Amino acid sequence: LLTQGFSNENTFIPYTPTITACGHSCIYTGSVPALNGITGNGWYDGEQGRMVYCTEDKAMKTVGASGSAGEMSPKNLRTTTIGDELRLANNFRSKVIGIAIKDRGAILPAGHSANGAYWYDGSSGNWISSTYYGNALPKWVADYNGKKAVDNFYQQGWNTLYPINTYVNSTSDEQPYEGKPFPGGAKGFPYDLKALVGKNYSGISATPYGNTMTLQLAKDAIAAEALGKGGFTDMLAVSLSSPDYIGHTFGPNSIEAEDAYLRLDQDLGDFLDYLDAQVGKGQYLLFLSADH
Repeated sequence: LLTQGFSNENTFIPYTPTITACGHSCIYTGSVPALNGITGNGWYDGEQGRMVYCTEDKAMKTVGASGSAGEMSPKNLRTTTIGDELRLANNFRSKVIGIAIKDRGAILPAGHSANGAYWYDGSSGNWISSTYYGNALPKWVADYNGKKAVDNFYQQGWNTLYPINTYVNSTSDEQPYEGKPFPGGAKGFPYDLKALVGKNYSGISATPYGNTMTLQLAKDAIAAEALGKGGFTDMLAVSLSSPDYIGHTFGPNSIEAEDAYLRLDQDLGDFLDYLDAQVGKGQYLLFLSADH
């Protein structure tokens, strides 16, 4: 990305608060919370007299699981996104899809007129959606859910990618302030995740496998939806939520964070290779940013 692209270090939108939903909205709309309406992950609504979640929509139903995790839509976003403008420009012949572990990371970037947005439900271990986008999951999402990839990752456990003594860009392991999100109160590598199989599906988010799983689904979207194969530009908005979960849980200078980025580098390289093979070298535009 650095040698074949551009590094735009002074291109930024001065907004506050620097929270997930606001960051995604600013990046994809080019506006600030005061204009796009997404002033936090949640905020107090004076008219309703209650706290409102950024993408909540009680008129919608969950698609792909039971429960309320899919009662979502982009209705609280008051401006159009890049994807909306793309679809408007060619009478909705482009395809726009959003994918992220976090609902807000999939819904807000995809915009109002998206063909689909898919996020991860930690209760069921399924990737789900909302009736805002349709009444059933596409076959490729249902097929991915049928693999229960999350359990395969749990079986592998989480150890450092390289020998732990080579991790010199982080603080030593097992600091007292680090969270203990996995069974048995394990603090420090290696993490045995087998106890999570078949039950604690949310634990994957605080491991690098959350990124791997997200990019696996993104590849399936590209192939099944034939993104980039038609006569109009398509857009796939992928948000990788696991660095956020890992940073919050273990700290930004932890070995867990360093290992996560080493693994993410491999995952992104693999994804770029896939794009080269599936879409074609020079046939796509990719940008990488941070939401906060």
